[in-house]
This record gives sequence, structure tokens and C-alpha cells, in this order.
Amino acid sequence: MALKIWYDGNLVDESEAKVSVFDHGLLYGDGVFEGIRFYNGKVFRLAEHVERLFDSSKAIMLELPWSRDEVIDHTLKTIRANQLVDGYVRLLVTRGVGSLGLSPESCDRPSMIIIAADIQLYPQSDYEVGLKVVTCATRRPTHSSLSPQVKSLNYLNNVMAKVEAQRAGAREGLMLNEQGYVAECTGDNVFIVKKGVVYTPPVSDGGLDGITRGVIFELAEQLGVLLKQKTMTRFDIMTADECFLTGTAAEVIPAVELDHRAIGDGIPGPMTAKFIEAYRALVHNSETPIEPA
Repeated sequence: MALKIWYDGNLVDESEAKVSVFDHGLLYGDGVFEGIRFYNGKVFRLAEHVERLFDSSKAIMLELPWSRDEVIDHTLKTIRANQLVDGYVRLLVTRGVGSLGLSPESCDRPSMIIIAADIQLYPQSDYEVGLKVVTCATRRPTHSSLSPQVKSLNYLNNVMAKVEAQRAGAREGLMLNEQGYVAECTGDNVFIVKKGVVYTPPVSDGGLDGITRGVIFELAEQLGVLLKQKTMTRFDIMTADECFLTGTAAEVIPAVELDHRAIGDGIPGPMTAKFIEAYRALVHNSETPIEPA
């Protein structure tokens, strides 16, 4: 069955969802996006994702013509139109159609695209045996350029880091900031476990303040686990007892090797297993039903 895509107010077949070659999202990566998961007929942290979409838009001076409630409503309608109960939804907002010049003043109105589909970022075997990670030469953008907190349509830094990791035979790539400290992976936040304490880099070091990252903070408190933010180097990961990555699509997944050095025993650890179990229990009791009450 062809997917139904929400495009500027209409649900259309995927073959009819066509973007203008003059859209500044295509021409210049001028826009923002969000990725959201839904489980068992309920969307996980939908309001938080939409809030971040509006924050990213504000940061790039892109005024959205829809309210937060309208974006939520359009998102749910798109999922229902595709008759899905488990999957992933992608929201994209572009500056809209304009001229070939850089100036956004030529764009009369933003465009929004909503795609709901199935997703499997990693095979189940990766959750069982863990990921191999390599450090990438490509760095995260600095706070003095475009803020790393903006989920921009220009994801070329992350794409090139992913290419480097794949060419090196690894599943994921570790991205550093310009000072050489750990920022995040190509699409996931990084956590390590050392002597029973969980650590993650502060977002000031260049990583995205991920929604799933925030959930780990909540779960740590519920599990009675001490979680601290600290600036980290590759050494901290290499000498950790455990390491795991978090992201909307990836959820919580173990990492067992960095740059050909085993992390801990080289297998997923018990603390990681606790967070995976707690996270999966939480998401399957999400708060926003797809179907109206």
C-alpha cells in the first residue's frame, strides 16, 4: 500500500508528494525536522518533539504558520491515514519556495511534510551483541556557527561522519567537538558506565539535547542510578565498564568497541540492559493515543 504523505494541508499518495526544485529546503538545506516514534497505537513524547521543532524554527528565524496543537493534530492524522500502530514519523519544515538567491525573503510561506512509516534503524542482533564504533575525522558544528541544538535539514556533517564509520567497517561513528572532546555519535547521544555511575557529555560540548537522552535522566532517577554530566574524551569511553547510545530511532543500544578497543568485557553490560528494559517498558505506555478519544 502506498504511503499517505501530509504535504501543506493535504494527504497525498507518496508518488504525488513532490517538492519544488525552488524550495529552499532542497536548494540550501534551509529548514528543520523532527523524528518521532509511536508504539502500540500511542506516540511517544509527541509534545516534546513538536516543542523542539518550534525551538529549532525560532533559532533560524523561520516563523511557522501552524500552532503546536495543529502540528500535533496533523501528525496524528498522518499516522491514522497510514493505518499504523507502530513506527516512525518524520516532520520536515522548509523555508518554502523562493528564488535561486540565498535570501529567505523570496520565500512566501514555509512548507511542512509529514511522513509516517515503519522503521528499523539497527537489526535486533546489534542490540544483543552491541555496536562497533570508530572516531570520525568530521567534527560537530560549533556553537559559534549554527547551534548544535538546531535539527537542521543540512545534516551533511552527520552524513559524512556516518560514511566514514561505514567505510571503516563500523556501525556508528563517534563525533568530537573542535576541542577534541566527545560530542555525540552520528545520530545518537553517548553514555558510559564507570564503577556503577552513568556519565554523559553536557550538551555544551556539542551534542544534541536529545529527547531520549532526557528520558535516560528520568529512568536513572527511577532506577536509583547516579547519573552525571561531564566532559569526556575517547579515553573515558575506551576505559569505561559499559557504553550505550540513545536516540529516537535507535532507542537504547549497547556499544562494545571503540577504535578497535573493547569497552569493558566487549559485550553489553548489566547496567545497559537495565536501561533498555526500563525504556521499552516506558515507551509501550506512551501518553498520546493515535486514535481520537
